[in-house]
Amino acid sequence: MSSVKRSSAQRLRDALEDDIINGRLTPGERLDPEALGREFSVSRTPVREAIQQLVASGLVTVSPKKGTFVARIGINQLIEMFEVMAELEGMCGRLAARRISEEELAALRQALARCEAAAEAGDTDEYYYENETFHDCIYTASHNGFLAQEARQLKQRLKPYRRLQLQVRQRMGGSLAEHRKIVAAIEQSEAELAEQTLREHVLIQGERFSDFIASVKKLDASATRLDVPHDRTRA
Repeated sequence: MSSVKRSSAQRLRDALEDDIINGRLTPGERLDPEALGREFSVSRTPVREAIQQLVASGLVTVSPKKGTFVARIGINQLIEMFEVMAELEGMCGRLAARRISEEELAALRQALARCEAAAEAGDTDEYYYENETFHDCIYTASHNGFLAQEARQLKQRLKPYRRLQLQVRQRMGGSLAEHRKIVAAIEQSEAELAEQTLREHVLIQGERFSDFIASVKKLDASATRLDVPHDRTRA
């Protein structure tokens, strides 16, 4: 019986996590436990377990007497998280430039080619997914399991905001140009250059910073307009 409940909770958790990290549920949006139970045909216990797991991962917050909401990260904390992400990515790039195998290099080149195809088609969503694969190839090529795990965990937490980055005008083209420089550095085993290029690729600075902050504020405003909670529904 308990295994059935765990299975239901995991199914619900996976569905909500997917909606959050892919932008279908936005920061500040309210989750209705009763509606979730009806939608997924589960009792209160799996819903409660799924929400507890999402709270533990930092994707959801519970406010007493107010409800359950998709977590909203403050601007200062968001900047700090991107700073750490940039350092982790840079370390992965430096190690990958020294340790990447021929098979891994081929996979990285293929990921770059798919990014190029998505950018040429002007498909931001497709580019987002191929971009995830591109970065994951570098994590793997670092041959440092602990570092790769830390990078993937933080990337998961930042996914709604990384996706938002690509929606800034002309960012996709800039990202692709940076990808090409990263691959070139890794191909030439230029460890320091790969580290620097990846760090700058992830770090939000200059005009990119201003554009990104404007997008985040717009996202927050849409989630809190008139202070009316936006319940999750699929209708």
